Amino acid sequence: MPPKKGEAPKPPPLIGRFGTSLKIGIVGLPNVGKSTFFNVLTKSQAAAENFPFCTIDPNESRVPVPDERYDFLCKYHKPASKVPAFLNVVDIAGLVKGAHSGQGLGNAFLSHINACDGIFHMTRSFDDEDIIHVEGNVDPVRDIEIIHEELRLKDEEMIAPIIDKLEKVAVRGGDKKLKPEYDILLKIRNWIVEEKKHVRFYHDWNDKEIEVLNKNLFLTSKPMIYLVNLSEKDYIRKKNKWLAKIKEWVDAHDPGSLVIPLSGAFESKLLDMEEEERNKYCEEQKTQSVLTKIIK
Repeated sequence: MPPKKGEAPKPPPLIGRFGTSLKIGIVGLPNVGKSTFFNVLTKSQAAAENFPFCTIDPNESRVPVPDERYDFLCKYHKPASKVPAFLNVVDIAGLVKGAHSGQGLGNAFLSHINACDGIFHMTRSFDDEDIIHVEGNVDPVRDIEIIHEELRLKDEEMIAPIIDKLEKVAVRGGDKKLKPEYDILLKIRNWIVEEKKHVRFYHDWNDKEIEVLNKNLFLTSKPMIYLVNLSEKDYIRKKNKWLAKIKEWVDAHDPGSLVIPLSGAFESKLLDMEEEERNKYCEEQKTQSVLTKIIK
């Protein structure tokens, strides 16, 4: 039914948690630049070393969200205290193949992702003999697929006991009120297990199905932004052999999701400079930091 005159149309239901305090996790294989990115994003000093599982307990920090409207209001009203909107950012340790079954401390790391509202999915697109790649060579498309599959397999493992519990009550116990939820979960399981797809790849969930999804918050339902970590040279010249392949993969499998190239090395260099030196360097290189865009 169309909305009454003067009424705004009802927005479509969305999957996820909603609130004023959002948390986003930085996820990827070991040694792709997650902790370096966390450091420059939050201007903190989380450890960034060249060995897998350097990050075991997740580092967490708050990042103020840039907003011209907020700046204008502060300037106009001159409040006694200023509290901008914040994004909580979590540096989650590297996942590896088999993480869903506990490989590489995987279960603990996946539980950290579960506590987040969204994911910065970081992949590495630069070669460096001094930085070990856990898979032996650099291939960001393969790395993206490894992380996607680990998240999917964890959801596959997570949904099984939920359905078993509901089956006892809704099917064998004859509870008609819970039967619709049971049927919806069977549809979700089919999508995750049989189709081997992420929850958010399906764009036609109805209101009732989204209610069930929001009750369970599967890992593959979380929105994802793809961050491609380039060498400083490639970032400045805006060229990298993997960028087109990554964009092609995301457009085919996760259409609508953002792919943002960055360089942890470049951002780290800027972090160590004074403002005047930083502005001069960016002008000389004809490029800028991408951190504000990522936060927004």
